[in-house]
Amino acid sequence: MAIEIKVPEMGESVTEATISAWTKKEGDSVTADEVLAILETDKVSLEIPAPATGVLKSIAKKVGDVVKVRDIIATIEEGAKGNASAPAQTPTPQAAPASVSGGTTNEELPPAARKMIEENKLDASKIKGTGRNGQITKEDVVLYMESSKSSPATASAPAPVIAKQVPAGARSAGPRETVVPMTKLRQTIANRLVQAQHTAAILTTFNEVDMSAIMELRTKYKDKFKDTHGVGLGFMSLFTKAAVAALKAFPAINAEIRGTDVVYKNFYDIGVAVGGPKGLVVPIVRDADLLSFAQIESEIARLAGKVKDGKLALEDMEGGTFSVTNGGVYGSMMSTPILNPPQSAILGMHNIVKRAVVVNDQIVIRPMMYLALSYDHRIVDGKEAVQFLVKIKDAVEDPTRLLFEV
Repeated sequence: MAIEIKVPEMGESVTEATISAWTKKEGDSVTADEVLAILETDKVSLEIPAPATGVLKSIAKKVGDVVKVRDIIATIEEGAKGNASAPAQTPTPQAAPASVSGGTTNEELPPAARKMIEENKLDASKIKGTGRNGQITKEDVVLYMESSKSSPATASAPAPVIAKQVPAGARSAGPRETVVPMTKLRQTIANRLVQAQHTAAILTTFNEVDMSAIMELRTKYKDKFKDTHGVGLGFMSLFTKAAVAALKAFPAINAEIRGTDVVYKNFYDIGVAVGGPKGLVVPIVRDADLLSFAQIESEIARLAGKVKDGKLALEDMEGGTFSVTNGGVYGSMMSTPILNPPQSAILGMHNIVKRAVVVNDQIVIRPMMYLALSYDHRIVDGKEAVQFLVKIKDAVEDPTRLLFEV
């Protein structure tokens, strides 16, 4: 009996995907629930499992093809036996991650990295992996190719022809450009950034916050917090709580424009920007107002782990009423974060730097952080934006306000 394999429903507003890899060939034996193909959407990668045990009879769509929901991509002949000469290519759970130490086959690599390595005929054992457990990512391959361009030519290679006006050795012997197709995720990020600029009246207001109190509080309780709750105490839970308190005080910042209506949200789903192998994604901490500090930290850690493992699901990113991004982890001193439509505002955190400030007419050294609030001026007035940021500043500089909700 032939079973058709179709592109599944992929979540709200997601209608198409790109086939990034097939783990089997036509004629290969497959077992039920074994991964057959990997689809890359504009948000995440999806694994397509075999619906039954049998033989992969035909593949209708090849790697690189764009497919839509319910498209037929392959068929399986249930109960049949595959060719002995066509072993499965799916890496076993015990397969060693790609690393410099060698022994890694291309089949054990992530699909995007494997494709680049095979197309450019590279040796995976020479590429340093920076992914989880030393796994090679697509970015590692790009970096390796760039560094190879600047490496000196081997003794056996003919000397490159260089124009007389250019000093010898001033140019690389390799290609001067490397063209890498944008992933679906990167294309979507680019489109959404442009969309945000074109559809919203974006304005940014700044403030600075003295981190002394929150840092002292964290230092005092972080060990006990970890022992009690099994998760580290970071700054994100405190800033998330502060943001929720400020959103309750200024509901327009938790609203969105929908057509000619303003929709005020009576819930607080906070997006937390996380950098992953495929770019920046914003998973959602649901109902943050109902969670404790420990529950927020646990949820952020869970979502960040899914991002690093490439397991983030579409439902993890759908919705969201407000976002927080921390450029400080990358060393950013100040920035103007861009909106995540249809949200009306986003809070930007930055690095903590000891600076001389005036306190009670005395010059003192304090750990300071710049905060930035980008907002849609169509729905949020400047006064509200400034007061919102001041409320967050007050809560961070005096964390007891969060306990008493004042």
